[in-house]
Amino acid sequence: MRDFEEKFITELRNILSTRERQVIEHPSFAHAAVLVPLFKKGKVCHLLFTKRTDQVKHHKGEISFPGGMVDEADSELEKTALREAFEELGLKESDVRIIGVLDDIVTVTQFIVTPIVGIFPYPYPFKLSEVEIAELIEVPLSSLLEKERFAEREIVRGGQQEIVYSYQCGEHVIWGATARILKQLLDLIPAPQE
Repeated sequence: MRDFEEKFITELRNILSTRERQVIEHPSFAHAAVLVPLFKKGKVCHLLFTKRTDQVKHHKGEISFPGGMVDEADSELEKTALREAFEELGLKESDVRIIGVLDDIVTVTQFIVTPIVGIFPYPYPFKLSEVEIAELIEVPLSSLLEKERFAEREIVRGGQQEIVYSYQCGEHVIWGATARILKQLLDLIPAPQE
């Protein structure tokens, strides 16, 4: 099990801050940001996912990170991710410590998404948006590193070959943009020291 030590967070922050982040520019695509929320439960690092309701406009019933479109009032993408996390989960900006930013990705719905990695205290008094969030899903980071949880396959979309990732987490399947963001994060995590 991955222990949620300050050393691990420092390593992850260093990796995120010293690598060259891929930024995508496409004038006709909308910008969005998500919070990739880490927390310590017991001694183990977990990731928090949300299951979207069937009432939302996009990605009904899918597993995702809290986030959404950039508002004009958002001064930067970090603010977008934190504002959305508050709107969806009641997670206050002041309770989140940002540790870095992953590469931008483009969704099939033509959003450029910037994933912001942050840590929040646990347990937390969440206040879920009934319109947007059906369920919170807590997953130990170490379990996501287990090879049997991960799958990839090739599909053809719009005449182009594409690799699609997925992660099995109990009854839930994480796929699509969320799985691509998750794979990015997991690929950066340093191997545990023996």
